[in-house]
Amino acid sequence: MALKQVILVRKDLKLPKGKMAAQAAHAALQAALKADKRVMQDWLSEGGKKVVLSVGDDKELLKYLGLAKDASLPAALITDAGHTVVAPGTKTCVGIGPAEERRIDAITGRLKMIS
Repeated sequence: MALKQVILVRKDLKLPKGKMAAQAAHAALQAALKADKRVMQDWLSEGGKKVVLSVGDDKELLKYLGLAKDASLPAALITDAGHTVVAPGTKTCVGIGPAEERRIDAITGRLKMIS
């Protein structure tokens, strides 16, 4: 069974690359901590596949978070503390998975990779 993790990043925030990387790392870690331990071990043994995709804004971010939770996928919303680039409480990223690739793709398969 192929496993992966997807990180969704808001495109409208136009985060600097370093800030985006930090927020994506938070999302990856927090979602992974919610995964089943056996799935986590299998995912890591497969190489820990991760894909970073973009969403337009906070409404779209929350839509995909809801879809992931409805599908019983491990998911985590990252809200920034506001110490640097964005205001406190800004929703920046969502991590989904690790989980079966086909289950995640059923939700996020039409989104584009971050550019």
